[in-house]
Amino acid sequence: MAGNSPGDTRPPRDFDALRADLAARSGSLSKRLAQVAQFFLNHPEEVAVTTLTRLADQAQVPPATITRFAKELGFQGFADLQLVFRERLLGPRLPYAERMAQPGIGDADLDQPGHVFGSFVQAAVQSLLRIEEALDRDALTAFVEVLAASEVVHVAAARGAFGLGAYTVYGLGSIGRRAHLVDNLGAMRAMQVQAIGPADTLLVMTFDDYTPETVEVASLASSRGLRVLAITDNALSPVAGLASHVLYVNEARLGHFRSQVPAMVVAQTLIVALGRRLGSVENNQNAETDKSIASTREPGKDGGGRRS
Repeated sequence: MAGNSPGDTRPPRDFDALRADLAARSGSLSKRLAQVAQFFLNHPEEVAVTTLTRLADQAQVPPATITRFAKELGFQGFADLQLVFRERLLGPRLPYAERMAQPGIGDADLDQPGHVFGSFVQAAVQSLLRIEEALDRDALTAFVEVLAASEVVHVAAARGAFGLGAYTVYGLGSIGRRAHLVDNLGAMRAMQVQAIGPADTLLVMTFDDYTPETVEVASLASSRGLRVLAITDNALSPVAGLASHVLYVNEARLGHFRSQVPAMVVAQTLIVALGRRLGSVENNQNAETDKSIASTREPGKDGGGRRS
């Protein structure tokens, strides 16, 4: 469903419309309201089950700012806006909301390693269920096609996304696709972007709190007219507008730490799908080569036998 225009006072009635609405308003919201929008899109489960006061504390804004944010979108108040997030949790995701709302799953429980482990497992499972439903399959296919047409894939991923980026470079190399990590070694990221050829592709991976160096790399590549792909968390991400194709991976968080399981699954999917795509192309090329060689060995029309 398409989002409302910034001047439209009718509130979006489902999460997809809300996300599209906020994307359309990107750049027009005040700094405080943009901060709320970013937090709400990155923590939809918490918004669905948490009180206004607690959310304001987590988003580091006054409660009145969240109320103003809701009214800016056309809702009568926060409770009306929260219904959109609660409805998002219907179906297979409802048990997660129920567990999060239960007493006993709070910060105090995370003092025990076993509870930390259980919380991460729960977050990873639920985020996988969400992404299995929400990931744009057309965008996924487009990603693979762009990567297949690229001579070299340059991967920009740092800080929390560094492990994901390093694995992606390894995985791409293992299927025969040349890949390099834009690692900013020696603060030479601008020079590394200059080394990206016109037939290459930059794959950017960054999530809230968006690594500034990664965003700069994406911006430099985009300004040069290079192909940019992005894996990030939502349409308000600073790299979303710089890429020709974007895959959105909204991961559950435990405090400052994100569950990287869904993003890793997406990266592995791209690698395996690309490997099959390249294998299919190579098989077709090999078949054409074999056919061409065989044709040179056929007897000539004059019956002169095989050619030397």
